[in-house]
Amino acid sequence: MTPAPSAPPRVPFTVKGWHVAAGVVAFFALVIGVDAAFLTLAYRTHPGQVAPRPYETGLIYNAELERQRAQEALGWRAAVEARPDGVTVLLQDRNGQPLSGLRVTATLLRPATEQGRTVLTLTEAAPGRYAGDRAGLSGVWDTRVDAAGGGHSFVAERRLTWP
Repeated sequence: MTPAPSAPPRVPFTVKGWHVAAGVVAFFALVIGVDAAFLTLAYRTHPGQVAPRPYETGLIYNAELERQRAQEALGWRAAVEARPDGVTVLLQDRNGQPLSGLRVTATLLRPATEQGRTVLTLTEAAPGRYAGDRAGLSGVWDTRVDAAGGGHSFVAERRLTWP
């Protein structure tokens, strides 16, 4: 009996250039595929528009910036105080002189809810000192003071706390 022919010896595996090229191409194909999937999901869930009317919102924002520039040039200052029976506002010009004869309102808003919104018409109690009565205030309120007179307008926003 003749011995069975033996299998040819196995050649050990060696990494060749085409193996490296295929690995690099597969890696970048995977990365690009995952990035494309994430971009598609992100765009479908939020297309980037944050306001229903972005152009009009931009115009309002620009008008607010212009109002703030004009107010800064005016140089008026306001001190707003929470009193047990309401609100007091002291208005001064850039030299610290009281501003008299203005129409002043204070809008009180809760920081976390729309309930309880109150608009007070303030009357001049002393030169430059305007007061409005509103009993029963308690807690934290955002206050917007609007003053107008002599062709000028002024807005001050403060957070006030009543006990």
